[in-house]
Amino acid sequence: MRGAALLAKTRIDPFILGILAAVAIAALLPARGIGADVASDISAIGVGALFFLYGARLSTAEALEGLKHWRLHLTILATTFVVFPLLGLAAKLLVPWLLTPTLAAGVIFLCALPSTVNSSIAFTSIARGNVAAAICAATFSSLLGIIITPLLVALLLNTTGNGFSLDSVTSIVLQLLVPFVAGQLARRWIGGFITRHKKILGRADRTVILVVVYTAFSEGVVAGIWHQLSWLALGGLLVVNLLLFFVVLGILKFGTRKLGFSREDRVAIVFAGSKKSLASGLPMATVLFPAHAVGLIVLPLMLFHQAQLMICAVLARRWGAEAAERELVTVS
Repeated sequence: MRGAALLAKTRIDPFILGILAAVAIAALLPARGIGADVASDISAIGVGALFFLYGARLSTAEALEGLKHWRLHLTILATTFVVFPLLGLAAKLLVPWLLTPTLAAGVIFLCALPSTVNSSIAFTSIARGNVAAAICAATFSSLLGIIITPLLVALLLNTTGNGFSLDSVTSIVLQLLVPFVAGQLARRWIGGFITRHKKILGRADRTVILVVVYTAFSEGVVAGIWHQLSWLALGGLLVVNLLLFFVVLGILKFGTRKLGFSREDRVAIVFAGSKKSLASGLPMATVLFPAHAVGLIVLPLMLFHQAQLMICAVLARRWGAEAAERELVTVS
């Protein structure tokens, strides 16, 4: 109880601590030989189950209803799959004086990923934005990312020598899209069960991600790639991640005002358009890249994920408080 109270007081996400623990265990006790094969198989099965659950959770009727707000969705999708990747290409200019080729590829991969779902909705709610729009927009982004992300990676990383090929798209379809579609088809029978046990299944989601993190970082430790990472490269990566996030945040805040969106819609666009999905990115990386390189490839995503949570938490609380004050002034 004391540990839980301390986490609540310090606002540390237990999931982040779990990821750090998985990385530490992989560094000290990496999976080798048969253990590595077993961990890889468990990871692959878990990823398939994860996307099956994503499909089963998505209400087709709600998704179709949300399409009506097309300007908002188009703005978020354009930011996620056009603006971000274009900015990510600048990472190539930072090689080799600031980033290694693998870290630069990781930044580009990060920029090609879809938006995250749960935190986009939660932050939009805290900031008193358009929650329904955030739900639909983040869901659309996650769904389209299954197809768009591997195509973007093929386009943007085709000359980097990181082992990606168009054959990986087939793997994405079989390991991610097929389970997702199967989940959609099974929704009519299991949708109610999933809704009733949402919290338990949410823990299952996070468990799969932790297994993927452990497997990916174990591969990196066994291959010895972590010796390639200098403190200069790590510091440079942190700077690049923060700069990337604040540039996109500034573009969204300025652009949504110019486009005439309401305050509630602007909040939803900022939170859904500025973030990248760790839950989608880690499984995709295990399919798209060589096993020994996945640990470094996903490092930019893991750092970006933590930064976006902390920054957006501050923004959401501030914007929510401002909205509450305006409501009090209006009532009085």
